[in-house]
Amino acid sequence: MAGGIYTSEKCGICGGPMEDNGRNGVTCTAHKKQFAQKIFVKFPPKVFRRFDNYQEATRFLTGLRFKKDEGTYDERDYQKASPLGFSTQVQKYLEIKAQTVKAGTYGHIKWDLGTAADYFGQTNIKEIGYAELEDFLLAQKSVSDKTRHNLKTNLHAFFMWLVKRKVLRKDQMPDFPELTYTLGYRRTVDKITQEEILEEVRLLSEHSPRIYIGVRWLCTYVSIRPGELRGILESDIDLDLGIVYVRDHKAVKHKGPKVVPLLAEDVALIRSMPRGFPNLPFFRHDTKGKGRTTGTPFGPRLFYTYWVKACQKLGVSGVDLYGGTRHSTMQFLRSVGKSKEDVKVLSDHSTNKALDRYLEKNLDEMRAGYALTRTQPAAPILHRPKST
Repeated sequence: MAGGIYTSEKCGICGGPMEDNGRNGVTCTAHKKQFAQKIFVKFPPKVFRRFDNYQEATRFLTGLRFKKDEGTYDERDYQKASPLGFSTQVQKYLEIKAQTVKAGTYGHIKWDLGTAADYFGQTNIKEIGYAELEDFLLAQKSVSDKTRHNLKTNLHAFFMWLVKRKVLRKDQMPDFPELTYTLGYRRTVDKITQEEILEEVRLLSEHSPRIYIGVRWLCTYVSIRPGELRGILESDIDLDLGIVYVRDHKAVKHKGPKVVPLLAEDVALIRSMPRGFPNLPFFRHDTKGKGRTTGTPFGPRLFYTYWVKACQKLGVSGVDLYGGTRHSTMQFLRSVGKSKEDVKVLSDHSTNKALDRYLEKNLDEMRAGYALTRTQPAAPILHRPKST
């Protein structure tokens, strides 16, 4: 039979070896009343476990033999380093994600799985099922329903990874509880108010016209998100074709860059501006000043900051950058007769199969759609001398 119970002790009388007698302990072969105090179970090839009690050692060994016979034995379940411990596997997963996803996405994954690791510790991943997952998710009292749903989503992705890595078999993938949530609504503005805010942004950012251009583009090209906008390089703008390539984007259906057609007035505006080296970010500081250096990219909150300042100047409250630009423009497009499907194409937001036919986009049709968002031509930009 596989495995056995052993000791490294010698008989206290004769110094001879001691062996499992199969009944009540590990004893000297010559002196049956001499029992070993420290015993261990060895089960090939790698399981080694110490015991102070013969009955416990016997039960452990019998269990291993039973699992071996029924074909469910997994030596990783018994290794001291806990290779199947939840925290151990999470650490491996995060090491891979740190190299394969964007920093912002990684931060969310790390927080979610770190929260789960604090809860489950080194619990064997094969012992985490529907009940344990439901208890964990419901134990998160201080988070919103959406955050709880995100926790579940990242946990599910983690367990799918375990299956793909063959750490778990497919039949060991746990079921996940159903969670529902309702997204909150961002406040939006009508087109006239949006243009008033945009004009205020222009006045506030006369020292750096690219701020105004960026916010204006967010109001127009609703397929570009603020974070994607900041990632556009000089070389990503093709003025001859009148398009911009968005290479750093979150739209999973694009295998390459998103292609966004520019309106003729924006092409002309860019032609009137000094161009930089190809690898320079288009949305960058052109002048030196407090907290900024010439040529450096805009920070992640710069557009938002100027949007909020403009709103405060006009007495508009509760409308953030995303709601006041992308969401407001999409509502406007619907109000002037664009169908929901058309708006989804313009916003690059279609995901279901019913809208797959829209993925082959006509750039001229998109350009015409974007043109509807402009109620007046772009204000001229006066180039000022660089500050010192």
